Amino acid sequence: MASRNTQGTGRQEIAGRSSGYDQEAGTTVTLEQTEVNGAVTSLVRRTVHPSGLRIVTEQMAGVRSAAIGVFIGVGSRDETEPQHGCSHFLEHLLFKGTPSRTALEISNSMDRVGGEFNAYTAKEYTCFHARVLDADLPLAVDVVGDMVTSSLLTADDVEAERDVILDEIAMHDDDPDDVIHNLVAEQAWGATTPLGRGIAGTEASISALDRESIHGFYREHYVAPRMVVSVAGNLDHDTVVTMVEKAFGGSGFLDARAAPRPPRDGEPLGVAPGEVSTQRPLEQVNLIVAREGLRRGDERRFAFEVVNTAVGGSTSSRLFQEIREHRGLAYSVFSYAYSHAETGLFGVQVGALPSKVEEVLEVVRSELAAVARDGITADEIELAKGQLRGGLVLGLEDSAARMSRIGRAELVHRELYSIDEVLERIDAVTAEECREIAAEILTRPEILAVVGPA
Repeated sequence: MASRNTQGTGRQEIAGRSSGYDQEAGTTVTLEQTEVNGAVTSLVRRTVHPSGLRIVTEQMAGVRSAAIGVFIGVGSRDETEPQHGCSHFLEHLLFKGTPSRTALEISNSMDRVGGEFNAYTAKEYTCFHARVLDADLPLAVDVVGDMVTSSLLTADDVEAERDVILDEIAMHDDDPDDVIHNLVAEQAWGATTPLGRGIAGTEASISALDRESIHGFYREHYVAPRMVVSVAGNLDHDTVVTMVEKAFGGSGFLDARAAPRPPRDGEPLGVAPGEVSTQRPLEQVNLIVAREGLRRGDERRFAFEVVNTAVGGSTSSRLFQEIREHRGLAYSVFSYAYSHAETGLFGVQVGALPSKVEEVLEVVRSELAAVARDGITADEIELAKGQLRGGLVLGLEDSAARMSRIGRAELVHRELYSIDEVLERIDAVTAEECREIAAEILTRPEILAVVGPA
């Protein structure tokens, strides 16, 4: 593979596109370059620091913003049972202050430049992200780097934030959408398993967590080999690398030498079928009909995305047309699919009046059985492909979306597909591929979850 030295940096640049866990430390690779009429409109590059930290950027033409995300490869599924909710608790605490900034100074620094600043915790990773004007990117990198590497996590902050998180848990318990998805996960993988447990924790687990256990979790998991710094917008890659080295290296965070941690993997994990329900004083019944889906990285995912879109992913889909438009049984009806390293779920979610639940279930099951038996039509395939193409491209029009795409791809996948490659994979899906994957997934045993009035 040809290589050259990156001028003025001392970092070697080579062509490549696989995940950076097997990239030589101290090198920079070009992952993707897009040209229009001979002009470069997008350039994606990655540097692997000797500490194991990965820095991936996308230089975008014609924008005046920049977005940064720090993706840490730890989420709720990495917690032991006594640590349940620790990842999410820690996400809150990192906004509370560092040796060089108070919580108010962290907030003021981003508000002063009109920046957007937030974080979220998922089951497999945590992300801290900001979006600013391009001129303010050095500030955003410095603030986020300081928070992630040097948070104080004082005992007083732990106690103050504990009450905030307990309020958040209560809020989620009042939201039927959150409740029903937690029920599905508990049924699928077990209420006491890492994937089956809710992300935020429970009142009991959050009340039991102390400063020592949270700090230990922080020091164990917030390490350079588990992190990806993703930046997109009007930027220069080498300049961003220098910013990151300064912001993350001040506390000795980058001193150790290590290889990046590989993407998460594991043996296939099944899904337990069954029925689960809980009562809430609601006007509507919320229900999900789910079954085991595809593991992350399954090559058939493009065909299944087409099937999912045709079944319930748009207003022209079978379920939306039959349940809402033709029969008027429900206002909200859609299908979804998501994947983890070793398992996945496909589901149909509907909100309906109690008197219409039985008919809704009959229609959902009948339509899924028909698709499993006969596949989807050529017209449905073309409609679904168009929906997927448009959703992909339009959803990547801003720097924050581009940052998230390359950051998540680097952390959880083994290869970054260009936008054009994804479009080509969608276009290449055949009717036979749709029929085969529908017949496999839609005949798997069912989970039925119901949340509603007694």
